[in-house]
Amino acid sequence: MVTNPYLKWLSETDGFWWTDTAEIQTMDEAIENGATGVTTNPILIKKSLYGNPDFWRPYLDSAVGLKGDEKAEEILRCVTVEIAKKFQPIFEKMDGKQGFVCAQVNPKKQGDTAAMVEMGKRLAAWAPNIAVKLPATAAGLRAIEELAAEGITTVGTVSFTTPQAVAVAAAQQRGIDRCRAAGKKPGMAFAVLMVGRLDDYLRDVAKDMESDVPESDIIQAGTAAIKKAYAICKERGYEAKLMPAGMRGGYHATALAGSDMSMSLSAGILTALGKETEFVPHIDEPVSAETIERLNTIPEFVRGYNVEALSEAEFIRFGASQRTLSQFVEAGWGMIAEFPL
Repeated sequence: MVTNPYLKWLSETDGFWWTDTAEIQTMDEAIENGATGVTTNPILIKKSLYGNPDFWRPYLDSAVGLKGDEKAEEILRCVTVEIAKKFQPIFEKMDGKQGFVCAQVNPKKQGDTAAMVEMGKRLAAWAPNIAVKLPATAAGLRAIEELAAEGITTVGTVSFTTPQAVAVAAAQQRGIDRCRAAGKKPGMAFAVLMVGRLDDYLRDVAKDMESDVPESDIIQAGTAAIKKAYAICKERGYEAKLMPAGMRGGYHATALAGSDMSMSLSAGILTALGKETEFVPHIDEPVSAETIERLNTIPEFVRGYNVEALSEAEFIRFGASQRTLSQFVEAGWGMIAEFPL
């Protein structure tokens, strides 16, 4: 078992980190290094299934004979429940504030609030430490509020911008307030911002418009967006924990060190952070005004950074959102449904 000093230090700060994988064989090492949750998604579930078919098939008997969405959901249940068992002791030890395993609603239902609410309730019933993942679309925000009002822990995902992260946190807060008003115990709330995927999208936009914004600025776009969202959510008193995800280098994590966030860290980022020798909080260090000024010459950065620049109705049409939703459907959910049993 490999000890990662940076991860251990990170878990001793105000924040937490979750492992971004569905590879159950890696969970014990992650927990030993301070992981307090798991952020799976359809692509990661597919990757684990196809990478370890002989390991998973004995757990999937209940999916035999099923087809399509029904089969995909049942396989998702089987895998998620096994992973959840690993983290339930953390969930119990931390009084339900950490120890979650994500289960994502069908990405093909990204615009259907009722379908997402119905499915979210099913997912939440799989284990006490399930966090239901829903997209930051207008329909997804409505579903997030309804599920939060039922006391279900929610994670707003497919989110790449300051407006989306803040809107998710606001929807979760409305649900949490309704939950308490009804005399129920609310669940936790997590609002994702896929920092690296915003960078990826803006890099392509910048090239397409023949912008001279340097790469050194592009790779700070997602960091700037989540730092701004973090400040706004704290100012407004939202209870949601922001969740930086989709990182492309250790620099994304180190720039946010010391924050009250739950970071989603993939295997590559874990390896990169294992080489870190500086154990210093950087959350209060802003992205430079000069970098923001240059990034503001890219219209899509302006939409992704300014909280009022992107309406909820536009979330589903934002370029990075469409890219990721398509990947979740085609390279994730669809492949799960086709997994040979």
